[in-house]
Amino acid sequence: MTFYGKMLATAMVVGSLTAAGSAQAQAQPAPAQTQIQVSRKAQPSLFALQEAVKANDATKIPAAVAAAEAAAQTKEDRFTLGQLQVKAGLAIKDDALVARGSNNMLTSGLATPEQIRIIRTSQAQSKYQAKDYAGAVTDLQTLIASDPQNTDAMVLLAEAYENLGQSQQAVATFQKAIATKQAANQPVPPVWGRRAVSIAYNHKLPTLTATTLAWIKTDPTPANIRDAARIIGDSSGLSDADQIDLFRLQHRAGALKGESDYYRYANTASLKGFPGEVKTVLDQGFAAGAISKSRPVFTSVYTSSSSKVASDKATLATTEKNGLAAATARQALTAGDVFLGYGDYAKAAGLYRAALSKSGADANIINLRLGEALSGSGNKAGALDAFAKVTGPQQSTAQLWSAWVASR
Repeated sequence: MTFYGKMLATAMVVGSLTAAGSAQAQAQPAPAQTQIQVSRKAQPSLFALQEAVKANDATKIPAAVAAAEAAAQTKEDRFTLGQLQVKAGLAIKDDALVARGSNNMLTSGLATPEQIRIIRTSQAQSKYQAKDYAGAVTDLQTLIASDPQNTDAMVLLAEAYENLGQSQQAVATFQKAIATKQAANQPVPPVWGRRAVSIAYNHKLPTLTATTLAWIKTDPTPANIRDAARIIGDSSGLSDADQIDLFRLQHRAGALKGESDYYRYANTASLKGFPGEVKTVLDQGFAAGAISKSRPVFTSVYTSSSSKVASDKATLATTEKNGLAAATARQALTAGDVFLGYGDYAKAAGLYRAALSKSGADANIINLRLGEALSGSGNKAGALDAFAKVTGPQQSTAQLWSAWVASR
């Protein structure tokens, strides 16, 4: 309340009251809102309250407030009283008095749009802090209805919904705040998307994947790519073998971090028979200091894969030829994966396209890998088109790849 009370005090223009009946008071020029004329009956008590506030006299303020409240009759009286109550409440650190003053300003009908915005925000914040989340929701909904661009109010409303156990509404409200910022071409605070994903993840909401993908579209940092890949991998129920495309995305996005990430990727690629891919990713991890070659967990898989790279490369021409000539899609797909692991994206793409035309083709997996190869070769449009064709269990993986590629 105190923070918003200070904002309110800053937004107020309080006219200078003088002793009752003074001709000087009628003659002094003033800004538009200071021309509000209080009643003769209320003027002395309002003046006394103003003087007590100016003097910051905590001993006189309570009695002066009571006298002014008793004397106020007109809407002008109530508006001026409300302004002074806010200032008095701030002076003596009385949040209840600030709230009464804010309400008097509102009900007078004389508050400016900016004052109304701050007052309603203050009231909602006060209820939220008091854990009256239902009351805060009501006030915030009213505020947003009159001020549809108020994203700060949306974020507070989202948190109020979450505290009420209405998690889906909380996520939707965070997303509304993000969309409002984007529509206004304003930067989106990174914490908003992360908070929406956190709520969806903690409550296992059915919108978790969509929320995660929306987050990456607005904030595709390596750290966020890593978290998104883990969320999608875990929530999809995919095994490590089926998550190799998520590991590849983390690698391409510079989002691998720590022993677990490097080991899961390297071990999966090793089991699938891609020694070149294993050596590449581990060499990069060693060079970056992210993992240590002396660690036994990496020594065996690295040594084993490195020993196979020379012979594997020697057969690449045959691998490509056989993949292109194969009657079924599987051999072409595997050959494409080999070239993908070595970073030869052009040949990988050719093999994946060939696989699509063969019998037994799993179009979803092949288009996913084709998108990876095309993105690696710089064909952004082609990659996005391939990813868009993926359905089934790998669809969320393709969508995450697509969100990252689109951001580049």
